[in-house]
Amino acid sequence: MHPMLNIAIQAARRAARIINRAALDLETIKIARKQRNDFVTEVDQAAEVAIIETLLGAYPGHAILAEESGHTAGHHGAPIEQAEHIWIVDPLDGTTNFIHGMPQYAISIALMQRGVVTQGLVYDPNRDELFTATRGRGAFLNNRRIRVSNRARLDQALIGTGFPQSRLDNLEDYLKLFRLLIERSGGVRRPGAATLDLAYAACGRYDGFFEIGLKPWDVAAGSLLMSEAGGLVGDFEGDSNYLFGERIIAGNPKVFAALVQLIASSGVKSLDPEPAAAGAGGKAGA
Repeated sequence: MHPMLNIAIQAARRAARIINRAALDLETIKIARKQRNDFVTEVDQAAEVAIIETLLGAYPGHAILAEESGHTAGHHGAPIEQAEHIWIVDPLDGTTNFIHGMPQYAISIALMQRGVVTQGLVYDPNRDELFTATRGRGAFLNNRRIRVSNRARLDQALIGTGFPQSRLDNLEDYLKLFRLLIERSGGVRRPGAATLDLAYAACGRYDGFFEIGLKPWDVAAGSLLMSEAGGLVGDFEGDSNYLFGERIIAGNPKVFAALVQLIASSGVKSLDPEPAAAGAGGKAGA
């Protein structure tokens, strides 16, 4: 296993201990509201601190792009825009699930080197499922190789997604697309943690996935899992602007193509990314 991925795993397991302890006594957790239906807890923040301390302890010159603390330069002080190595961190994806005691949330850590995601992990502390990938070396679930499904037809495919929560001006068009998918696919699911949705697509539990409004920390690790598991990832046009473009489609090659075609023909052209700057703001999959 790549040494940088090993450090990320150490960071994720340290964060998981914080999350698992907190999950035993949810009533005492302090919760703050970032915007409508978008919450952050002291657990998110403590887990993020633990992850960043671990990563920068091993690689002090690296930069951090994390959900709660935003852009952070490495210890050497270089601006994040100039960093060759950027760790992209979501310490607790699925915060709303977490605070309700729903066991569907995860930790996501990815490393971007010169604009390319090269290491990624998604860790589910409830099921002790660790999804990992290194660019060019395949994707794994608890050290067992994973592949996307081979289901070819959209009408037999199970599709994951997330609904708009904090920003509702696109809701009507989104619901049109959602209805179309219900009619054309084998089923649609919305569990509430996009990082896990992408991991599930990578190991074949889903055949495809799409969502609007996701930030880099929601999709960086999962997109690498997908591509290393033999899947395809793109924006709504099927192009590569999904990491900062806030619109993503992922799936096995046949289902990916079908989703791109379905969205293109749906007429819901107003499903645009939020006007906020790339990397800023909350996420739709919380």
